Amino acid sequence: MGSSEEDTDISDSEIEEYEEKSYEELKSGKRPVKINDEAYTCPYCPKKRKRDYMYKDLLQHASGLGKCNSNKRTARDKANHLALVKYLEQDVTAIAGPSQPGAEEGPLADQDRDEMFVWPWVGIVVNIPTSFKEGRHVGESGSKLRDEYIARGFNPTRVRPLWNYLGHSGTATVEFHNDWSGFSNAISFEKAYEADHHGKRDWKVSNGWRSGLYAWVARADDYNADNVIGENLRKMGDIRTLSDIMEEEARKANKLVVNLTNVIEAKEMYLKEMKTKFEETSESLNKLIKEKDQLHQTYNEEIRKMQSTTREHFQKIFNEHEKLKTQLETEQKELEVRGKELEQREVQNEHERKKLTEELEQNATQNSLVQAATEEQRRVDAKVMKLAEQQKRQKEELHKKIIHLERQLDAKQAAELEIEQLKGTLNVMKHMGDEGDLEVLKDVEEIHKKLREKEEEFEGLESLNQTLVVKERKANDELQDARKELVNGLKDYGSDANIGVKRMGELNSKPFYEALKMTYHETEAEEKASEICSLWEEHLRDPDWHPIKVQEIDGKLQSVIVDDDKLIELRKNYGKEAYKAVTTAKLEINEFNPSGSYIVSEIWNFNEDRRATLQEGVSYLLKKWRLYQGSRRGTG
Repeated sequence: MGSSEEDTDISDSEIEEYEEKSYEELKSGKRPVKINDEAYTCPYCPKKRKRDYMYKDLLQHASGLGKCNSNKRTARDKANHLALVKYLEQDVTAIAGPSQPGAEEGPLADQDRDEMFVWPWVGIVVNIPTSFKEGRHVGESGSKLRDEYIARGFNPTRVRPLWNYLGHSGTATVEFHNDWSGFSNAISFEKAYEADHHGKRDWKVSNGWRSGLYAWVARADDYNADNVIGENLRKMGDIRTLSDIMEEEARKANKLVVNLTNVIEAKEMYLKEMKTKFEETSESLNKLIKEKDQLHQTYNEEIRKMQSTTREHFQKIFNEHEKLKTQLETEQKELEVRGKELEQREVQNEHERKKLTEELEQNATQNSLVQAATEEQRRVDAKVMKLAEQQKRQKEELHKKIIHLERQLDAKQAAELEIEQLKGTLNVMKHMGDEGDLEVLKDVEEIHKKLREKEEEFEGLESLNQTLVVKERKANDELQDARKELVNGLKDYGSDANIGVKRMGELNSKPFYEALKMTYHETEAEEKASEICSLWEEHLRDPDWHPIKVQEIDGKLQSVIVDDDKLIELRKNYGKEAYKAVTTAKLEINEFNPSGSYIVSEIWNFNEDRRATLQEGVSYLLKKWRLYQGSRRGTG
């Protein structure tokens, strides 16, 4: 390989001549390139650096060295690699495939790995404009130039102007990251200036006036130069080949791998030790659990034995207690017999007489309490029966008064009719009196007299009717109050299958739930049924909604339901049972509370499905009260 001075002596026409000559040699096969269908080799690289390439990797290698501007590359070497590029592109059919693990990639693809670079990577910039002020050369700081290079994608970490005894030297160093991405940025930085003919070679060959900045990547000659650049480069780093750097990284990677391998092996040993300890601990724990289970089983057996022994002991005590109790009862009977004998013999012992007196007083006190309780029960029974008889008499009197009132109303209507007839006869007689008939005048007087008597009788009947109406209302109010009290009593003592309390007008929600259960899930069906029942309860309480009319059926006036739009829609959406529940509730409200339109409680005979009489309710409540008193007396 020639020197950089030889490169500068060869013209471009000579390079082209060498390139054509090498191309002919490659075509003639004098320099073999293809090893097999997939592997290739570079015939121009030294034997110690020869290696196998894929087609595209060899093409990249030849192109990189053919266009390389390194001073260490001769013109002949560049011409040979350019000829190889031409031969590969025009005469060799490439079989594309993935690069082998050893293929060169990225910024190293077209670099001579034995070339010396300053490490860490440093760029050099020269011909920076300066001005002379106050006896020194001055120039701009490196931050502006660094920002410009960052914007162009070179990503330097620092641009440092170089100073000497005269001030700003017009040169600067550009520092890059000390990894391969930093090297890639440094090479891109160098090539950008070479493309503009402002590279290192252009700086050296130009004579006279130069304009603009010139820049390149620092190499061995820059490092060894006897100027301000060389001095600063020797302070900043060292010169090393790419191969040395790669080998050092490989050594570091191998060392790291070894360290990691040692750490992994240590961790695995520790893991094995922990696993052994875990197995030992687990075995010990299982042994302890078995011992605990055995102890627990033994403890349970001991507890069962103790419980059995305790039961037997208590049973023995109970039997002895029962035996003693029987003996005490026998002795008590004997004492009672003896007491009677002592009463008959009139025992003179003062102590026994006092004891007997105290026992007699206690018996008398208990007898008086029992008699008082019996008397209280008798009075309550009598009071309840009196109330029942009183209600019965009031009902009979009310019935008689109603019959008498109906008769009085009939008499009143008859009297009104007779009065009208007499008035008509009187008018006829008046007309006949005009004709001068004396008999007619006498009849008229007689009719006037009867008319006044009937009017007085009518007024008396009217007064009696009003009195009876007031008494009927009062009796009806008393009857309703009695029924309310009876309802409250039934609520306190409870109902049974015969007599109880029924809420008239209450809407049954079950038919709605059964209808909705076929469409919705159980929980959702309950919620929907509750919402729909609430809506229909509002309709039932609405006094303006009255789908009921009175008809004569079998000679009796009865209330019947007349379907309207609401009821038709109800039957259509939720079925007959829901329709029946709503209409039943509406009829009950209409019958038992037409003015209030709300739910009322009534005494009900469930066996006959009718409203229970007051007598039935009183009898049932009296029966419940007696049972309640008996249970209290038994518990007392």
